[in-house]
Amino acid sequence: MNSAVLASTRYRTIDLVTVAMLGVAFGVIFWGWGKFYDLVDLGATVGFKPAAALLGGTWLMAGVVGGLIVRRPGAAFATEFVAALISMVVLGGTSWGTTVLVSGAVQGIGAELIFALFLYRRFDLLTAVLGGALSAVLEAFYEWKTFFEYWDLTWRLVHLSFLVTSGVLIAGVGGWLLVRALARAGALDAFGSGRP
Repeated sequence: MNSAVLASTRYRTIDLVTVAMLGVAFGVIFWGWGKFYDLVDLGATVGFKPAAALLGGTWLMAGVVGGLIVRRPGAAFATEFVAALISMVVLGGTSWGTTVLVSGAVQGIGAELIFALFLYRRFDLLTAVLGGALSAVLEAFYEWKTFFEYWDLTWRLVHLSFLVTSGVLIAGVGGWLLVRALARAGALDAFGSGRP
C-alpha cells in the first residue's frame, strides 16, 4: 500500500479528540433540538405528519461535519454515533429512547459511505450535500420500519423528499458552511480542512 494512502488512514491523537469533542457538541445540540422538536412537532402542527421531516436535517449534520473536518475513514460514522449516544445518555435522554443510537448509526453510515465513495479524497460542497442526502435516505427507511410502518407509499415518498431536502440544506450545505467558518476562524489549522 502506498505510504501516503496509509498515512491518510492513520488517526492522530488530535483526530480522535476532535471526533469525541464534535460528538459531544453535536450531542448537546441534538438533545436541545429534540426538546424543540417535541415542543413544536411540525407534522402535528400542520396536520400532516411527514412534514416533521423538514426539521430532521439538524440530526444528520454531525457525520457530515466530522467527515469534512477529520478526513479519516470512520470519522463521519463515529462523530454521528457519539453525538447520538451523548444526546441519549448523558443529558437525561430523549423521548425516543435507545432508538436514537440506531438512528445515529444509520445516519453515520450514510455520511461515511459518501466519503468512502470518494476514497476520502474529496471534501467539498458536493460531498457534504451527498452525505446529508444519503444519511436522510437511510434514516427515512429506518423510520418507516420503526415508527411509520402504517404509512402508505405517498406519505413515505413525501416524508423521504422532505427529509432529503432537509439533509441537503441543513446537514450538507449548513455543515459545509460551518466547517468553512471554523477554518476561516483558525480553529482547524491542524487539519487539511483548515487549509484552502
